[in-house]
Amino acid sequence: MSFLFILLLSCSKEDINQPILDTPINNFVWKAMNSWYNWQGEVPSLADSKDDNTNDYYTYLNSFSTPNSLFESLKHTNDDFSWFIEDYVAQQQQFQGTSKTFGFRPSLVRVGTTDYVVIYIQHVSKNSPADLAGFKRGDIINAINGTVMTLSNYKTVFNGYYQETSEFSFTEKDGQTFKEKKTISQAVVSDNPVHLTKVFDNINGKKVGYIVYNGFRSSYNDELNAAFAELKSAGVQELVLDLRINGGGSVETSAYLASMIHAEAGSDKFAELKFNNKHSQYNDPYYFDNTLNVYGADGKKTNEETINRLSGINKLYVLASGSTASASEMIINGLRPFIDVKVVGTKTVGKNEGSITLYDSPISDYTNVNTANSSHKMAMQPIVFQIYNKLGQNDYGDGFEPNILIEEWKHWDNILPFGDENEIVLKTALDDIRGLSAKSAYEVKSFERIDINVSTNKFEQEMYIDSHYFNK
Repeated sequence: MSFLFILLLSCSKEDINQPILDTPINNFVWKAMNSWYNWQGEVPSLADSKDDNTNDYYTYLNSFSTPNSLFESLKHTNDDFSWFIEDYVAQQQQFQGTSKTFGFRPSLVRVGTTDYVVIYIQHVSKNSPADLAGFKRGDIINAINGTVMTLSNYKTVFNGYYQETSEFSFTEKDGQTFKEKKTISQAVVSDNPVHLTKVFDNINGKKVGYIVYNGFRSSYNDELNAAFAELKSAGVQELVLDLRINGGGSVETSAYLASMIHAEAGSDKFAELKFNNKHSQYNDPYYFDNTLNVYGADGKKTNEETINRLSGINKLYVLASGSTASASEMIINGLRPFIDVKVVGTKTVGKNEGSITLYDSPISDYTNVNTANSSHKMAMQPIVFQIYNKLGQNDYGDGFEPNILIEEWKHWDNILPFGDENEIVLKTALDDIRGLSAKSAYEVKSFERIDINVSTNKFEQEMYIDSHYFNK
């Protein structure tokens, strides 16, 4: 009896000393990152031996008060793009262009050498609160909620852009003469990324197709294909692809777009994904194709379509900016072994890597939402692969320099609608087709761009693959 008592006492002491995992989600964060993260082998805290001793491992995980703080600690110093997801349902909606927003994209500029700062509107989403209130590309705003922006207060004033309801004051082109005020409230907007398709019938005797494409959203694959049906029917001989506010999106959709642009590529290799050594079995090319998948807003496949592919496009003009990233840069990189790709505008972001969504689903190696832990909606979007073109090129980590430099923001007081032949960046590309050197259409005054993060979506510079990639 004494021996049994001592044995039970001994077991009780061990149980008392056994650490308890305070936040079980932390275990998911570490395990999934250890499995998939692109830089797993270079992050000491992700070493495979880290969880060999359960006591030490749990003590380590318990030192982080939130899953997000653990996730951030595991990121490589070179990683600017991985993020933690609090609600993967809302995130999936944003991936497909649905989010709560005013529906306009601002850019900030200092007015000459004054202390005043203004917003010029780069883009307005169709049927958004801003669109319905009459906001237009090129409109100039100098005050939010009654406070005029200056060099000393613009960061604080600009917080009004993120509020539920705000009042915006519009000015004339001088950035100071008051015109009117408009108050709008944020609403859920589903933004079709195929913003504009147009054909110029006679640019140096050629038909030139022009498309403004603002995001590689797979639920709009059919809309993109329909736009290229229009260009194909018109018999365009040159193509201008406007990706100035396109931060990326679906890798698969990028391959479809490349297929639409260059029929002569047949079924050749467009790009290749390379994962860490734990998942090298998934290293796989994307090919130019003749068929695309159509998806619903929930990401589920609903149909297939024959791709409308253009023939005879030997040079692609890409209009780019400091917001052009990821799957947009994949188009430039993937097509350059096949045709001349001419970048017009400013330097791109430089994102030659991509991500997947990882869920708390150990049974699927964290890739399947259908088997995810139902007690929470947290997930992660870490960088898990590098992207290469047919020639193995992956050399744009610092961005693509423009072949023709033209800075839209310097012309903030004369921003014309997308598709206007005199819109400064488009005109530069069309003039190159005409054989004319790039010249400003009017005097460029002395201005200063104000760099401020105006994105409410972390994924705006993203390139991702969906879980069906692993089942193809």
